[in-house]
Amino acid sequence: MATVVLAHGAWSSAWAWKKVRPLMREAGHEFYTPSYTGLGERAHLADPSNDLETHIQDVLGVIEAEDLRDFVLLGHSYGGMVATGVADRARDRVKHLIYLDAFVPKDGQSLADLMPPALAQHMTAGMPAGEWRVPPNPPSQDTSPEDLAWITAHRKPQSIKCFVSPLKLRNGPITVPRSYIQAMRYAAQGPFSQFAQAAKSDKGWTSYEIDASHSPNITAPKALVELLNKVIATA
Repeated sequence: MATVVLAHGAWSSAWAWKKVRPLMREAGHEFYTPSYTGLGERAHLADPSNDLETHIQDVLGVIEAEDLRDFVLLGHSYGGMVATGVADRARDRVKHLIYLDAFVPKDGQSLADLMPPALAQHMTAGMPAGEWRVPPNPPSQDTSPEDLAWITAHRKPQSIKCFVSPLKLRNGPITVPRSYIQAMRYAAQGPFSQFAQAAKSDKGWTSYEIDASHSPNITAPKALVELLNKVIATA
């Protein structure tokens, strides 16, 4: 049993983890799923000023308000950027850091820096003049029609600043124990293999794979929780 804090992906929010929450409870975990400013039930707070630091503070706020300690921090996709910042500020509280098909930035890097140049160029320069919101990426092809209707209704565009603002570490490189889970059905086309390969060659990491597309919280929740239980048990 563990306390787990989520840093969710872009265009998403706590709602996207509703399949996972009961499974985590059944496994005996406390699972906190804070929503970022401007997304989900906090969409009314969307603003051009929302950036990576805004979302780091969102998660830190829950950690402080709930007085969470000795917890597992889970970052999914864009949430890897957020989780890295959170782990930097709350090093004495994070027990283990799990990246789920997520970006793993170094100090001074933005998400755009870690994407293939063509995709980064499309994100930063391909937007209409005056537009500050980046629309969601297409969902995984194996998303069921029912889930597609569900997520399409709730995904929101997100401030460009979230993707181009650099991470600013305050306490040097992250040293807490870390694990990387790669979603293998997205490995060929996604930008995450670079981080999965780096994790496999670093003794400070443990590496795992899941036979799922990029958002297993939606397409393969049972398999995801089974794997999270395994990772947590070794944390």
